Amino acid sequence: MKILHILNTNRFSGAENVVCQIIDLFSSDGKYEMLYCSPKGDIENSLKEHGVKYIGIDSLTCKEIKRVLKEQKPDVIHAHDMRASFISSCVCGKIPLISHIHNNAYDSRAISFKSIAYLKAATKARHIFWVSQSAFEGYAFHKLFVKKSSVLYNTINIKRLLEKAESDKNQYNYDVVFLGRLTYPKNPHKLINVCSNLIAMKSDVRVAVIGTGNMEQEIVELVAQKGLSENITFLGFQNNPYKIVKDAKCMVMTSRWEGTPMCALEGMALGVPMVATPVDGLKKLIVNGENGFLCEDDLIFAQRVFDIVTNRDLYKRLSREQIIKSKQLNDLKKYKEMINVRYEY
Repeated sequence: MKILHILNTNRFSGAENVVCQIIDLFSSDGKYEMLYCSPKGDIENSLKEHGVKYIGIDSLTCKEIKRVLKEQKPDVIHAHDMRASFISSCVCGKIPLISHIHNNAYDSRAISFKSIAYLKAATKARHIFWVSQSAFEGYAFHKLFVKKSSVLYNTINIKRLLEKAESDKNQYNYDVVFLGRLTYPKNPHKLINVCSNLIAMKSDVRVAVIGTGNMEQEIVELVAQKGLSENITFLGFQNNPYKIVKDAKCMVMTSRWEGTPMCALEGMALGVPMVATPVDGLKKLIVNGENGFLCEDDLIFAQRVFDIVTNRDLYKRLSREQIIKSKQLNDLKKYKEMINVRYEY
């Protein structure tokens, strides 16, 4: 059986990581042939590292997807997020469509062009996976699709993650790490405000920012204006950021909204205490004071990070709890079964 994964992006981030893990989960079965289709770009290099079969297109349009469907003749289309699902629904014909929503799309929480366009995809879809309960309930017309929807929380392959971290023989001495896109949903301005407060408390603290995005230049300039460049290092996109994360004392997430963020799951598995904003999926992952902290106020946020960075006993306790909770959450067998039953339906 041939499964065609369709995505709208040409960069490697959360949803792209999820798709690679799905492909990896089924790779040893010999039951499915899985292909990854998206606009051409830097994503191709990341997919080569993951050993994923890639079909590059010029752009995500009905014409391009129709051509790919004609050439590849997939048995099932697994479309990721709303735009890819909509385009796929327009041209899939009788090919079964699975829609997979990886985030809480705030611009579809009310009646809007996006929420109405997704109605077509949702109606056409055989099944819809939502990354969290809040992602499902946040869609304006979710009540119409209760019977064909299920929440599929992200999981990670802990063994593979640890192997990747161990393959990097470098030693890193960052106190704090941010891993994510420098875009509006991740709220990088809040990140810099928190770091500014933190640096006022501990002048020699070292922060690593891993990731790129359309706000990168603006944020780099903001750091320079605030005189924080000695403390904050921008590392850009990293194919294997996991040793950098593992060596850090604390991971921070300043997101405005989240589904079930892969980087948070990865940080947990690596035993890195986390301080994050109390939004959506992060509230499911972090128990305040047990394996990390949830904070809204920038000053309190910085204080929590400071406590972890400077208190070895606190760091060890939170780190231990992160690893325990990670093992509880990452049920790969159940995750695979939930997808498999929809492929075979």
